[in-house]
Amino acid sequence: MQDQFSRETADVLAVLREDPGSGRRSIWLKWMSVGLVVILTLAAVRYWLFVPAEVATGFKTVPVSRQDLRVSITATGKLAPVNQVDVGSELSGKIISVKVDFNDQVQTDQVLARLDTAELDASVVQYRAALQLARARVDQAQATLTETNIKYQRRSDLVAQQLAPVEDLDTSTAALARANADLAATAAQVEQGLAVLDAATSKLSKAVIRAPISGIVLSRNVEPGQTVAAAFNTPILFSLAEDLRRMTLHVDVDEADVGSLKQGQSAMFTVDAYPGRNFDAIVTQVRYAPRTVEGVVTYETLLDVTNDDLSLRPGMTATAEIQTALVEDALVVPNSALRFVPPDEAADDRSGGSVLSMLMPRHRSVSRSTLAAGNEVDVWVLDAGEPRAVKVDTGLTDGRYTVIDAAGIEAGTLVITGLQGAS
Repeated sequence: MQDQFSRETADVLAVLREDPGSGRRSIWLKWMSVGLVVILTLAAVRYWLFVPAEVATGFKTVPVSRQDLRVSITATGKLAPVNQVDVGSELSGKIISVKVDFNDQVQTDQVLARLDTAELDASVVQYRAALQLARARVDQAQATLTETNIKYQRRSDLVAQQLAPVEDLDTSTAALARANADLAATAAQVEQGLAVLDAATSKLSKAVIRAPISGIVLSRNVEPGQTVAAAFNTPILFSLAEDLRRMTLHVDVDEADVGSLKQGQSAMFTVDAYPGRNFDAIVTQVRYAPRTVEGVVTYETLLDVTNDDLSLRPGMTATAEIQTALVEDALVVPNSALRFVPPDEAADDRSGGSVLSMLMPRHRSVSRSTLAAGNEVDVWVLDAGEPRAVKVDTGLTDGRYTVIDAAGIEAGTLVITGLQGAS
């Protein structure tokens, strides 16, 4: 074939080297020569690329088997505590002591750190003194009211006996009203002093940073002597995890797979820290809010994880395999059997096609839609040494094997997956 191609190419080149003269005939001959070279080149490429260098000597077969087929999806994510609390400070000031360190176990209301309270203590003393002064004024106003009331009673009796003018009774009545008003005002000052003192006392209590939950200290972002500024944002001083014996795995599931996820499905995941070790998990939530990163849409899924030996740590990257379906004792074939097409059939499919289809032969592909439950696909079996097509209905697939349902095929039936000795 190569010698023939070389001779034909030499003839074409010889024609090109001849002087055809001028005019339309020379142009036509040049274009015909170029077209002939292109056709011969394409034919040679097809021969060299697609004509087998080794003749097939038989068929590769595998037996149909019965087994449990598990369908699962794979997703990656990170481990996190079930409940993580960031502890901050509502006050500004200097840290005078830090009572805990990384990985320390803490209890609710345990002291984590203390701020300098000299200024706050002085404020509390000041407001407490102001409250005492307001209470003293109440006692004073009460005494004045009592005196004014006695004078009013006496003046009222004298006016009744016509021993004093009526104007004196009007003056006593006004004085009694003023005494009552003074008593109400001083009482209000006492209430105000109590409120101010309570606010100062509460502010003083916040200078002691306490643990809101029982758990473990994940991070400590403060040192003694450091100044905390809580002007616009609350500075985070500590991060606490409630209980690391139970954790949550947050994974991102592709939009094509999220429809098969349900709460309560079992899962298994691995982490790089423990090669070869599998950890169990259970799907607890599939969130509806989408996440879009570079045009890829995923949905966050939460898996509950038991971590009794505390081997897993927050932030670890995990690869999870979530089981979405299980078919027990199913009749299955490898997906390679669904892709196989005998050479004669493949040649018939390519005959009559374009030059491009002849240069690039088609192969049967097994896609998600092809393997959907209820689709009909050809599986080839050996009948007296010759391949024979059998129609099968496909079921679930795990990517390697597919559940089938067909008359005449049972466990042990040999199906063709490829050619032996063919390159």
